[in-house]
Amino acid sequence: GSMTLIGDVEQRRIQECFSSLSAQRATGGSAGNTMLALANLDMCPGFIGTIGNDATGHFFADNCVQRGIEPYLTVLPQQSGIAYTFISPGGERTFATYLGAAAALQPENLSAEMFVGYDYLYVEGYLVQNHALILRAVELAKEAGLKVCLDLASYNIVEADRDFFIHLVDQYVDVVFANEEEARAFSGAEPTVALEHLHSLCEVAVVKLGAGGSSIMCDGKRTWVEALAVDQVVDTTAAGDFYAAGVMYGLMHDCTMQQCAQLGSLLSGYVIQVVGTKLSEEAWNEIKLNVARILGK
Repeated sequence: GSMTLIGDVEQRRIQECFSSLSAQRATGGSAGNTMLALANLDMCPGFIGTIGNDATGHFFADNCVQRGIEPYLTVLPQQSGIAYTFISPGGERTFATYLGAAAALQPENLSAEMFVGYDYLYVEGYLVQNHALILRAVELAKEAGLKVCLDLASYNIVEADRDFFIHLVDQYVDVVFANEEEARAFSGAEPTVALEHLHSLCEVAVVKLGAGGSSIMCDGKRTWVEALAVDQVVDTTAAGDFYAAGVMYGLMHDCTMQQCAQLGSLLSGYVIQVVGTKLSEEAWNEIKLNVARILGK
């Protein structure tokens, strides 16, 4: 249920194991998944990152272009980052992540021009360990008039860098996403109290409760929405990322918090029924019809 960083030796060993398994390849990364979902909802997101000059990097860059995501990608000598995803029979996923070139993204790779024409900056918590990079990103976003969204990413990441996460949310973040474990790691409290604590630091706080639905707090008001009922959970990979895309879509369309949470549940409910993040065109058409229904169109 968590993410563990691996080095060159572990990466080679896992790659050897994967060569004998039935594996699928898809673009990933927490923020990458969120931007992919927004692009499939006909939004025009961008993505800032670093890749290697290799098959994995080309696969990622090509997918951005094909899906309508503006790629702000710096190509570096390192191997592109790869997240190996292990899925248990119940659909839970565990990541072994080789950062590679992705870890080399630095403050100097960011420019003010990258933030022009956007409304939100979405930051994944996995990158927060690079304090200088994150501070540069959120400062450029604020200077450009963007609101900042942060996904806490993984409870062990929050535990390891809790003080900086608190500083970031308190000083820069407008919208924060967390699951139960991440909210507990951040606040030291159970979900209900954790939601209130997060909201005391930012405009919109979201705590995802898995099958128990999700709660959003804004303007001092709490909104709970049930999870989308599905026949079978195949893979929880990107569930939180797609949920964030639904909420952000709602925010950009001036939806109520109830509608935002419903949109998040809708998208996360669809992606947990497939392996990885690849939804069929038919599935996206169904999603769009449901989006229109939720928005009352």
